Amino acid sequence: MAMRVLLTGVGSELGWKVATMLEADPAVEGIVGMDMDRPRRRLRRTTLHLADPRERRRILPVVREFEPTAIVHLGTWEPDARSAPQVAAARTSSGAIAVLGAAAELPGLDRIVVRSGIEVYGRSRGSASVPDESVPPLPTTPWGRSLLGVEKLAVAAGMVGDVPVATLRFAPIVGARHPSPLGRYLRLPVVGFSALADPPFSVVEVDEAAQAVVTALHRRPDGPLNVVGAGAVTVSQAALIGRRLPWPVFGPELAVLRRLSAIPEHLGELIHRGRTADGGRADAVLGLELTRTPDVIRQLYGWTPPADLKLLEGAA
Repeated sequence: MAMRVLLTGVGSELGWKVATMLEADPAVEGIVGMDMDRPRRRLRRTTLHLADPRERRRILPVVREFEPTAIVHLGTWEPDARSAPQVAAARTSSGAIAVLGAAAELPGLDRIVVRSGIEVYGRSRGSASVPDESVPPLPTTPWGRSLLGVEKLAVAAGMVGDVPVATLRFAPIVGARHPSPLGRYLRLPVVGFSALADPPFSVVEVDEAAQAVVTALHRRPDGPLNVVGAGAVTVSQAALIGRRLPWPVFGPELAVLRRLSAIPEHLGELIHRGRTADGGRADAVLGLELTRTPDVIRQLYGWTPPADLKLLEGAA
């Protein structure tokens, strides 16, 4: 059956890539994209609606009038990616309430796909270092708590509408143009790492994250899936891959580093405690072969900014 897809977060790099794939998909007859920012590149078949996620009165009529059969909710705002932490949390919460709350009223809706992250597992002492989907979420950062809140709203909407909800718990998403705090941090000339631990972390490349979203939309899995690139690196290893200077820091110095580099809390936790997860279930359900984490990091460092962006960075 033809799908009518409501896509939130279309102004992000991930959202634009998903929209491009959906536009090329003959099974998709209509797409409405929502965000407060326009995509950086042109979309041909997607109808754009620009609104701040906190403007619920502007969002609800769009959702109800379009009557989507599928919702792809990528409107989760990572702190210090496109918005400051407090604003990001407010936009994530308000947008989820507006869109997923309206989902329960849509008679033709038959699937929901939601972006989440492995930050929902947290990194408290004694927690599983490589959690699978059976591990109960226990977030220890504001970003993790925001993502878990979105998950709960999506599951509630799915229960009311009796539709499957695919909750994609991504490892940190990085890419050449994807606005990622981790990507920006690793590109610094000097990269601080925890001298006492330097634990491993995993990532997923933004193009492959987009493919995971579209595949989940078609296959309609129900429940959480950890979408994680195979393998892992430490912060110091990543810095060496990028020919940066790895700089060992200790507990108090790490706190200073966070303030000086404007590192959000979840990135500080990654540096100090690591972040990875077991992606075996997602590999089996979605049938994707994700690029290994060390290779994604090499791609991140291999990208050369356009000349105009270099000029802007130089002026800053």
